[in-house]
Amino acid sequence: MSGTAHGARWTPERAQRWADSQPWLCGCNFVPSTAVNSTEMWQADSFDETAIERELGWAADIGFNSVRVFLQYLVWEADPDGLARRMDRLLTVTSRHGISVMPVLFDDCCQSGRQPYLGRQDPPIPGVCLSGWTPSPGHARAVEQAAWPRLAEYVSDIVGQFGQDERVAIWDLYNEPGGGRPGGALGEGSLPLLKSAFEWARAAEPSQPLTVGTFGGEPESLTQVLLAESDVISFHAYMDPERTRKMLLRLQAHGRPVLCTEWMARTTESRFETHLPLFKDHHVGCYSWGLVAGKTQTYYPWRSQEGAPEPEVWFSDVLREDGTPYRPEEIAAIRRHLGGANGEGRGAPK
Repeated sequence: MSGTAHGARWTPERAQRWADSQPWLCGCNFVPSTAVNSTEMWQADSFDETAIERELGWAADIGFNSVRVFLQYLVWEADPDGLARRMDRLLTVTSRHGISVMPVLFDDCCQSGRQPYLGRQDPPIPGVCLSGWTPSPGHARAVEQAAWPRLAEYVSDIVGQFGQDERVAIWDLYNEPGGGRPGGALGEGSLPLLKSAFEWARAAEPSQPLTVGTFGGEPESLTQVLLAESDVISFHAYMDPERTRKMLLRLQAHGRPVLCTEWMARTTESRFETHLPLFKDHHVGCYSWGLVAGKTQTYYPWRSQEGAPEPEVWFSDVLREDGTPYRPEEIAAIRRHLGGANGEGRGAPK
């Protein structure tokens, strides 16, 4: 432990010591190809450890050394011990492959237009990107403080159980707070839960840092809080190299390590060949969106229409369902910048 008080934000010096202890974190947002959303990923009946083992093996072979993984509050609420067991099984797989994990606890993203539900999940709508993606804990719970005692228990339980686990690199407390989808975004309604998420997680005294990323769509009041509370600064950047460079430089001015927790959409000029050198040169860890083309269908662009044919240029994802690369030259670029399987060793990239 550092000299900071329990429950306090890490000092910049402690955050930098953490960053120096890590390899250059380069990986992806991981949902197995057999899951349409985080509920299907984590429920007992659909938790596909075989697919997880296979696909994370492919990730390690590419050279990825970390994954960002979305949890689902509803699964915990219905089966807290079961979710913890399955999370431990996932961490066992990632550790075996030399991959660390960034768990995501809450999420306002609602691409499907539906709230989360338990049980059998609807199959993906052909041609539609993220047609089954639901938020966590759901928009009603996020703004209804009567539901918060259980949300606090969720954070305390998960961070309490895994907050000293070396297989967990960092906690992302809240994906895209205030977001949702056009016409259904929560906006400033997410501000109280955002603040509370930091309080609950800090009370569990994890050994890992906390972060919440700015994605450019949240109200300024949320941006101010997440930048003021995060131990390590993080952001999303589905944009061209120059705009990405300007954004990461603005964030580095806060004097803390910086991670890009979502990026890589080929048709928005966010590509491995252009962005990996940028992130590496500026010592910014990065998590591209998607690994294996599957039920999330993120090889289709946002707002794709039902029945659309497979696009000639994939939006995100890097491997086909059999593990073959969509673009072999991308895999070569990743391996080149990571210096072989699982990176270049400890410390900042050279």
